[in-house]
Amino acid sequence: MVAALGCIFAGLCYAEFSSMIPVAGSAYTYSFATMGEFVAWIIGWDLVLEYAVGAATVSISWSRYLGKFLHGYGIDLPDNFMLSPFEGGIINVPAVLIVMIMSLILIRRTRESAFVNGIIVLLKVSVVLVFIAVGWQYIKPENYHPYIPDNTGEFGAFGFSGIIRAAAIVFFAYIGFDAVSTAAQEAKNPKRDMPIGILLSLGICTVLYILFAHVMTGVVNYQAFAGKDGIAPVAIAVEAMGTTGADGMITPAYPWLNNAILLAILGGYASVILVMLMGQSRVFFSMSKDGLMPKVFSEVHSKFRTPAKNNLLFMVLVSAFAAFVPARVVGEMTSIGTLFAFILVCIGVLIMRKKMPEAPRAFRTPLVPIVPILGVGVCLFMMVFLPLDTWIRLIVWMMIGFDFYLFYGMKNSILNKGNFNFDSYKVVAGSGLGMVLALVVVAFVHHSDPAVDDHFLYYFSLIFAALHAFVYAFSFKKAKQA
Repeated sequence: MVAALGCIFAGLCYAEFSSMIPVAGSAYTYSFATMGEFVAWIIGWDLVLEYAVGAATVSISWSRYLGKFLHGYGIDLPDNFMLSPFEGGIINVPAVLIVMIMSLILIRRTRESAFVNGIIVLLKVSVVLVFIAVGWQYIKPENYHPYIPDNTGEFGAFGFSGIIRAAAIVFFAYIGFDAVSTAAQEAKNPKRDMPIGILLSLGICTVLYILFAHVMTGVVNYQAFAGKDGIAPVAIAVEAMGTTGADGMITPAYPWLNNAILLAILGGYASVILVMLMGQSRVFFSMSKDGLMPKVFSEVHSKFRTPAKNNLLFMVLVSAFAAFVPARVVGEMTSIGTLFAFILVCIGVLIMRKKMPEAPRAFRTPLVPIVPILGVGVCLFMMVFLPLDTWIRLIVWMMIGFDFYLFYGMKNSILNKGNFNFDSYKVVAGSGLGMVLALVVVAFVHHSDPAVDDHFLYYFSLIFAALHAFVYAFSFKKAKQA
């Protein structure tokens, strides 16, 4: 509910933007129109992280559900090929395979992708409703006590701080309505359809999420979701839907239904991966069209009329994340990227109302400036509660983006034709130096916590910051001389 609150404010802002600027690119395009190329680059680079890492997160969960599903038929896949090296495995093979399959479907054409996605969405919504209906009769009231477990004494571990951190971590579950806006160029009547699609999907998802979570944590005690199987919590819940014998073993009441639910979850998660990969390719496509990325990423396949090379690049990138990075890391990275994107969209509405008050809007965000300000506040509030190592990874990612913009985007920009003045370089280099300072501060604070062992991350951060301080200072000096 906390996550939904932030999404409602951001969703209203997204709806106004999508009705004004109905083209591909989502928040990247909106930021370009309101806050200029550099800010658009920042949000576009952030969206690369949001969608690519989000697809990796879901593919890792898909892998674990596949293991549970096959286990029901007596087939056990070795953990070495279902876990990342950081979780005791070697490589997550099923996660890689599902990313590759969805990428190839996406390359085939949007119409075919939409047809496949439509079937899967119908199936997964049906399964969610069946899970809620069947699971409700197996709720054990004692599993709700205490409804909010006491804080363990560690910030973000249960209690109030745990609720807000959890809301921030699962925030990417609402990424779907953001992905809707990336496909605006492919809608028949985007000015009408985009606001409806964004707000309706958000409303439906919120209701289903609350009911689903209520049933899941009622059927099984929350402590059962810890460990490696926590990435596939529904599998744990469906196994508990039955009668408990004298030996403590649970006999599933509907064994066929349990496997059917797991199969539908596999299909549903596949559609989520498809949508995220599509959103990612559309953002990259828009950035390439603006000259901020190599032209190869806006080239359209001669037969399928899709950005095939774009899709292939992210098939490799997302597969690598899914194969070798732990689920916790990619999940938190997705959420912090999403929250950051939503903040910029809310700010963009305020700027657009000031700069272009008379521009036609098929949908207008109500109660401006209150709604955008609340959107910024709620999303920023959740970001603050995320672990510091997640902030370090976000800052590092954004600094890599600054590098790319300095050495490629500014030279190949179609809008500015590569003609940037000293003030432009000063803004970019100055922002980069600000990021360097932020990285050092966050790394020091994180390292000062005796409960964490982060020597590698700490020294990597300091070296990375030192190198980039030199790069940005050199860029600033070079631009001044020019």
